[in-house]
Amino acid sequence: MPLQGEYEPSTQKWVRDQVELYERTGGREGDTIVGRPVVVFSTRGAKTGKVRKQPLMRVEHDGAYLMVGSQGGKPTDPAWVHNLRAHPDQVTVQDGPEPWDGVARELDGPEREEWWERAVAAFPNYADYQQKTERRIPIFLVERR
Repeated sequence: MPLQGEYEPSTQKWVRDQVELYERTGGREGDTIVGRPVVVFSTRGAKTGKVRKQPLMRVEHDGAYLMVGSQGGKPTDPAWVHNLRAHPDQVTVQDGPEPWDGVARELDGPEREEWWERAVAAFPNYADYQQKTERRIPIFLVERR
């Protein structure tokens, strides 16, 4: 069941448009960014409690999905990282027509390294983004509840 509650679209037009197209077509359209597949993740706002949605690069392995907080190598984490840390049990994954509920956990250590390699394989720009910033890009593994 998708995350319930009031939805607050992104302030960024391209994100709003991408999410709307993806959801309207069940992932048949709006399913790529720069030629790479994406997944739409829904999270709960840490302060507002509203549902927020973001298309992120598809990094999947054995049914688990990775959320990479790269923000293109900017010096700060994307807002959804704060939301996910506050509500790790309130995330929905949509990879195609059927969304599902998951639980997220931030990765560290050898497991993080293994998933980081998968992330860079799926979207090589992540390696460049990490070089552009002093912060360690956070990554979260989302698994079905």
